[in-house]
Amino acid sequence: MNQCDIGLIGLGVMGENLVLNMESKSFS
Repeated sequence: MNQCDIGLIGLGVMGENLVLNMESKSFS
């Protein structure tokens, strides 16, 4: 696994967390 793959996975995880945060805030 090279640096680019790790960066893409990190971005995906961060994006998923952002979406979950926005959803929980809008529903609460």
